[in-house]
Amino acid sequence: MSSATANATRFTRIAVEVNLPAARIVLNNPPLNVIDVAMMDEMRAALEQIEARPEISVIVFAGSERAFSGGVDIAAHTLDKVRAMLTAFHSVIRSIVGSSKLTIASVRRHCLGGGAELALMCDIVYASPDSVWGFPEIKLACYPPVASVALSAVVGQKLAAELILTGRTLTGEEALAARLVNGLADDPETLVAECVQRVSQLSSAAIAMAKKALYSWDAIHFDQGLARAEQIYFDDLMKTADAQEGIAAFIERRRPKWVGK
Repeated sequence: MSSATANATRFTRIAVEVNLPAARIVLNNPPLNVIDVAMMDEMRAALEQIEARPEISVIVFAGSERAFSGGVDIAAHTLDKVRAMLTAFHSVIRSIVGSSKLTIASVRRHCLGGGAELALMCDIVYASPDSVWGFPEIKLACYPPVASVALSAVVGQKLAAELILTGRTLTGEEALAARLVNGLADDPETLVAECVQRVSQLSSAAIAMAKKALYSWDAIHFDQGLARAEQIYFDDLMKTADAQEGIAAFIERRRPKWVGK
């Protein structure tokens, strides 16, 4: 048993499995693998452990057959918790972006909100045809900071605007056509296995340097853009009555009453 696998026993919100050259981080918060702060902390710790192991060249993120992830915990969006929550989540995203490993998302069914942002920031995404993609934050009078910065570069500005500003969802086929997904299969793990097999023949050092070069331009804008998106979220959005009403209405399971300010 590898050291990473042995250490995984202390995780409760994720499971970590190592089968060289790949490490798998499996989201484990049923039924919809909602990403709460505890999961964020565990993912960040797991990524730090994996990054330190040169024999690992691939990181696979996976959920369950029912859901990759329904998104970030809505209850953590309240005014007293949102800054700490977003800081923790964006720390995970920055760890993924900065990883020297090839990152792959294996997506089944629901892939929404923060879950879709996590998959978006992986190098390669494989999904099932019945996967559902979306950023529903606008329905709560919020917005997805990571997607607001990174989605346009992947799917184009017009589609990104439609997804973020209207909350429309995409089917697996639509996500493939939009280039949000690299490939579809009833069992996306077959595509993951093929990719891992190809990567196993390659130099992990070369992959790391190629990633650095591939994202060199985007990295500059992502860092600056996410910092700006966070500032707007904390300083402007969370001061609006509608943002506070949207979260409260969701928690209280009622329709929100918007006031437009």
